[in-house]
Amino acid sequence: MSPLGDLRIDHVGFAVGDLAEATEFFERHYGLGVYARSEQHGADDGTVRTNAVGRAGIRLLLTDARGADHAAAAYVGRHGDGVSDIALSTADAAAAYAEAVRRGARPVAEPQERDGVVTATIGAFADVTHTFVQRAEGSDDLALPGLAPVAAGQQQDGPDAPAIGLHTIDHFAVCLEAGQLDPTVAYYESVLDFEMVFTERIIVGGQAMDSKVVQSRSGAVTLTLIEPDTSREPGQIDKFIKEHGGGGVQHIAFATDDIVRDVSRLGENGLGFLTTPGAYYEQVPDRLDLLRYSVEALRELNILVDEDQDGQLLQIFTKSVHPRGTLFFEVIERLGARTFGSGNIKALYSAVELEMERARQEEAGA
Repeated sequence: MSPLGDLRIDHVGFAVGDLAEATEFFERHYGLGVYARSEQHGADDGTVRTNAVGRAGIRLLLTDARGADHAAAAYVGRHGDGVSDIALSTADAAAAYAEAVRRGARPVAEPQERDGVVTATIGAFADVTHTFVQRAEGSDDLALPGLAPVAAGQQQDGPDAPAIGLHTIDHFAVCLEAGQLDPTVAYYESVLDFEMVFTERIIVGGQAMDSKVVQSRSGAVTLTLIEPDTSREPGQIDKFIKEHGGGGVQHIAFATDDIVRDVSRLGENGLGFLTTPGAYYEQVPDRLDLLRYSVEALRELNILVDEDQDGQLLQIFTKSVHPRGTLFFEVIERLGARTFGSGNIKALYSAVELEMERARQEEAGA
């Protein structure tokens, strides 16, 4: 078996400019708790601080490298806060690294063992990397080199944390510069043994984008790769690339088993979500027969619903609070569906057009 066949999401590395602020954001709004931390002082007089926050299968590593010659500081300088590393667990990090490099991956950090954990890093896309993580069988699956666990009685949890059911990362949405979609797909297929599982061209008004989804052989790591069609009007992908300073992770989708419950409670925690035109919900009965929840429940919380041949999915996107407006999050519940809600883009566009037409008619009748 290939050493790349068992890849799963271990954690997500975030480069941040203010560790306290970033930690408080995930604690307060998502109910994630700090379970490990570290502080290192380097010869360059810089200080690198890291907090690991998470719950269930969601693990985020927040790193603030102020004044340090460190990859996190460089990332923040170029892009602001954002996803700098998607770490992948594997049974043999050294073998995975060696095989990936043999196939053409850019080496970033060679395999090293520390605190009983083996890590090795390769380049992924844009300024994002993949770190392979290997732990001994039966060892603490939260352990990471240099991080000291937070004692159970000292762990920090966000408000109502136990009541929020976000449990895993469903997928990452990645914006790529024009012309980079096919090479990036080829990289994941040839270097990391991923498979392309979905492809689609999305046209909304005068805008267009192309999307291809790659997934690890284990099925546990999914990347939705998107590039803009620069021959048409600029849209949200073009804006991300401009404001972000190149390609990168646009959003992370957190999975839930009860989206109505969790979106309601996340809202109570102060998390802001995008709103949806009322006309969208008027069209839902014509698009599909709901498998769960009512149209009224979805309308009240601005939750979107889409359908494919395997089932339905429900999703909602947060408002971006990033200074550049480049990073946000998604909450998703799958009822069998395997796609990513592209039908909602078209349905939303149609709903907006209907709302605008009603406004024009009201103005004309005034």
